[in-house]
Amino acid sequence: MPESSASTRAMVVAVFTRRPVQLYALGMVLANVIGAFIVFGLIRFVLPLPIDYRDVLSARNYITFAAYLPVAVVIGFALGVRAAKPLFGWLDRGGEPYLREYRTALRLPIRQVAVNGTLWVAGVLVFVVVNGAAGGGRDLLVVIAIAVGLGGAATCAMGYVVAERTLRPIVAEVMVRGVPGRATAPGVTTRLLAMWGLSTVIPLLGSGLIALGSILHIVIRPGDDIAGAVLALSLISLAVGAGGMTLTAKSIADPVDQITTAMTRVEDGTYDVRVPVYDGSEVGRLQVGFNRMAATIGEREHVRELFGMHVGDAVAARALADEPTLGGEIRPVGVLFIDVVGSTALAQRLSPEEVVDLLNGFFDRVVHVAADHDGFVNKFQGDAALVIFGAPIPHPDAAGAAMRAARDLARLVPFGGRLDVGIGVTYGPCLAGNVGAAKRFEYTVIGDPVNEAARLSDAAKTTDRRALASSEALDAANADEAARWTKDAELVLRGRSGPTRTATPIRNDQL
Repeated sequence: MPESSASTRAMVVAVFTRRPVQLYALGMVLANVIGAFIVFGLIRFVLPLPIDYRDVLSARNYITFAAYLPVAVVIGFALGVRAAKPLFGWLDRGGEPYLREYRTALRLPIRQVAVNGTLWVAGVLVFVVVNGAAGGGRDLLVVIAIAVGLGGAATCAMGYVVAERTLRPIVAEVMVRGVPGRATAPGVTTRLLAMWGLSTVIPLLGSGLIALGSILHIVIRPGDDIAGAVLALSLISLAVGAGGMTLTAKSIADPVDQITTAMTRVEDGTYDVRVPVYDGSEVGRLQVGFNRMAATIGEREHVRELFGMHVGDAVAARALADEPTLGGEIRPVGVLFIDVVGSTALAQRLSPEEVVDLLNGFFDRVVHVAADHDGFVNKFQGDAALVIFGAPIPHPDAAGAAMRAARDLARLVPFGGRLDVGIGVTYGPCLAGNVGAAKRFEYTVIGDPVNEAARLSDAAKTTDRRALASSEALDAANADEAARWTKDAELVLRGRSGPTRTATPIRNDQL
């Protein structure tokens, strides 16, 4: 045996171990068997015969059928393998499929229709020739041609649907690699029209031929009752048409339903959902488009989350909602500055990894407390954090919120027994906006209250309460929050010329 034939044979044997290929082959056999039964039923029970049906179901036709069947099976198998050879080659080889293999995967169902049609046309010719050579009249040949033709049409319709459904896993495996623009299967319109023609038009054409034969006295003799035959073909047309169109409609509706379900999951926030791609028509492009859309949305949502982690959710939401520009606006804001005591000594006692872990745990608590009071951490500065209340989202009690957050943070000292802090709170007008360059900027708050809060945090490190607020913050806070603080001494803060009146929480155990 030549080497190429041996390799092809080995390839086919290997490919036929796959269940979809086995189902595909079995489906083709069953479609042709059903077609043969349809031919028998038409001749035996449906078509009005001008001759005794035994002339059609004669020994010579049984012999012809027995001889043609194995030949047709071999030829059909060979043609089917030839039509699917590029796809089988990829299944055996693996890796990235070539364009020809894409095309074969997408167009194999329609190629199978051509294979089945060829076998049944050949069958018509064989039976017509055999019966013609045996002296069969014109009427007998017409009946055989009509019956075998209708059976072949039904076989082609069933074969297409079976091939399309059984090969879906393989088509999905191919198309997950991508969909070349030129490698497309028959479109939805073509499928519907083809199935309508095979499952409905051809059976109705049979009814029309019977009526025409009765009118022209061809095959149908005067006085023959054709009502039963027309009724039977009409019922067959309805049944086969309904079944064929239902299966074809489901081949379109199933992926659309999958996409609809997946869209609902995306709306609910599940962005990693994907639908299988197993169609090369407009439906397949819809599947691919949905997957790309879901992937893009997922990537953008991930970027949004990362953006929020870097700048805060409020700033991220504002930046995404509005066109960001450099500059800002003057706003009254509450400012909280929290700084770790003795960070230099801490770095000497602990390894860098331990310091980072300790600070991350500390900052995590700061972020949560800030969020609980509608503030956002504007920036981390080494071992310190700057928290803003009232920008970018206005706050009805920015000063009170900053002071409440300060009390909550002071209650957490010494943060697991390892960190001591100083907390400064103030209130006043600041410029809140984007600062930097056109291609790289950050949202920040600039103004004297920011500097004052940092200086207050330094001073608070030496107090029992570990928190100091300016009189401006105390005066601006609501009465309930102000009542939880007591006025303290005036301090001259580092870097400031005048004294600053301060306040401290009344008692830590009452915070």
